[in-house]
Amino acid sequence: MAATTGDTMSGWLKGRAILTLMAVVALIGLGDAAYLTVEHLAGRTARCTILTGCSAVLSSQYAELGSVPLAGIGALAYFAVFSLATLAAFGYKAARRLLLPLTLTMFGVTLWLLYLQAFAIRAFCEYCLFSAGSTLILTLLALLLRRQRT
Repeated sequence: MAATTGDTMSGWLKGRAILTLMAVVALIGLGDAAYLTVEHLAGRTARCTILTGCSAVLSSQYAELGSVPLAGIGALAYFAVFSLATLAAFGYKAARRLLLPLTLTMFGVTLWLLYLQAFAIRAFCEYCLFSAGSTLILTLLALLLRRQRT
């Protein structure tokens, strides 16, 4: 019986560690997306320091959904992941269950946006690639969390 309790505690701690890591990665992604949103709303284009395609990507027709900057929608998604991961770390099971569908949706959108950068715009934005990496990490962590049974 004690081994079962220990295994449960170990699983809970692993799950909590994954959730904490998810919250940190989501905050980093939120910072990236918030920066791009502010630049967009101010009428400026973020400057690339590694790649040369930021202005082409961020001023393309794909940078907005209607009149809303796509980076702003990304910021909301990252904030949602941060909030859900934080709530789940404190034991809210419904928040934990929502993490995988949200991160999978974000990952699907990320794949579409990478496709657009590669084949429609033919340029890459380092901030967008950073966001894609953040989303990939969040999705992998959510899948790992799903394997935890606590």
